[in-house]
Amino acid sequence: MLAHRLIERKRDGGKLDAGEWRALVMAYSAGHVPDYQMSAFLMACFLRGLDRAETAALTDAMLNSGVRFELASLGKPRIDKHSIGGVGDKVSLILAPLVSVLGVAVPMVSGRGLGHTGGTLDKLESISGFRTDLTLAEAREQLEEIGCALMGQTAEVAPADRKMYALRDATATVESIPLIASSIMSKKLAEDLTGLVLDIKRGSGAFLTSFEQEVALAQEMIDLGESHGCPVVAVFTAMDRPLGRACGNALEVEEAIATLKGEGPPDLLDVTLALSAEMLVMAGVARDLDAARADLKQAIASGKAADQFRRIIERQGGDANVLDDPALLPQAAECELFTAQRAGVVQRVEPRAIGRGITALGGGRTTMADAIDPAVGFVITAKPGDWVGTGEPLASVYARDRAGIERGRAALRSAISIGDEAEPPLPLVSHRVTKAGVEALA
Repeated sequence: MLAHRLIERKRDGGKLDAGEWRALVMAYSAGHVPDYQMSAFLMACFLRGLDRAETAALTDAMLNSGVRFELASLGKPRIDKHSIGGVGDKVSLILAPLVSVLGVAVPMVSGRGLGHTGGTLDKLESISGFRTDLTLAEAREQLEEIGCALMGQTAEVAPADRKMYALRDATATVESIPLIASSIMSKKLAEDLTGLVLDIKRGSGAFLTSFEQEVALAQEMIDLGESHGCPVVAVFTAMDRPLGRACGNALEVEEAIATLKGEGPPDLLDVTLALSAEMLVMAGVARDLDAARADLKQAIASGKAADQFRRIIERQGGDANVLDDPALLPQAAECELFTAQRAGVVQRVEPRAIGRGITALGGGRTTMADAIDPAVGFVITAKPGDWVGTGEPLASVYARDRAGIERGRAALRSAISIGDEAEPPLPLVSHRVTKAGVEALA
């Protein structure tokens, strides 16, 4: 009767107190509330919203449904980064080894693909043998040895959120500020962090498509972090076009490796440096953002960042030879160029259409139980504002068969438009949000 009563109240616009949130989350974690009731409750939350007190109560309830890392004895700052969605966003694969090789512990708990966006775990698991199912004990040992662990959410950490995360993806209740904030922060607070940097995506490919909503989300998570002694900084980055060129799990790993070697696309490197610099300053290992960027560039140029990724892959059971030979990553059976049908200016490369195209190729999920093909996806060389001639290559489709090639071509026709002129794209890095307020960077 507890769940029925709370569903009814939230459906009608009422509020739950902290004790009720705790009781509901505990009952769901224990299996006493079925998925169909929790799905109905989440939809009511999606439609009616939660106030700040309710969001804090839900976060605490999910946080306390499991155990927490105890990492203070590492003796170094512990900073993580979290991205709010994104297509082609392989920043974590670059940032984690890059920041950790400069003296910051990076305990990165990541997720799988959600909605139209890819997941860090799926990308990492395209490396043969790579284990993301580390226990807390294994992750702690790895953090002590090499300063970084890239792992999935264990059964021990915020298990209630783990179950609710899957329900939200399956019931179209992802794009809710309080549900996003509480889900992310319950996991991040369990990591015993000394700081957190958020990558808030802006534009048509973001989960939230208005600037006001994005600021509200950032401020919600900053408040949640502050109340638990974890400073949070949010950086707003563009997602009105895919990030980098590669979109698809193995393709993105290959591009991340190239970036760690100093050979990646400029937009991907710029976003990675902006977020990584915030982490170094927050950790107190760089005096300011300019000094941090210089240290990061040197770590890439010297080969230290790529060597650190090699250590992480080896430590987690993966084939580190992919750093020297990306052909060891899963390879698509079919590849075909997609070319411009007319001359003109690229007006848009729509991230949501690209993300849905990856799913249509078999590289994404419609349910959390779906298996994925890590080899499929796109490499998109066209950027908004580029001038292209008739017949000029815009992208490549990687698919498992000819039917996949046709699905990929259909997705690209939907995603890429060419005209006589184009509106300027969003600035790549546009705003910085802290507890002090919103700062425009561009």
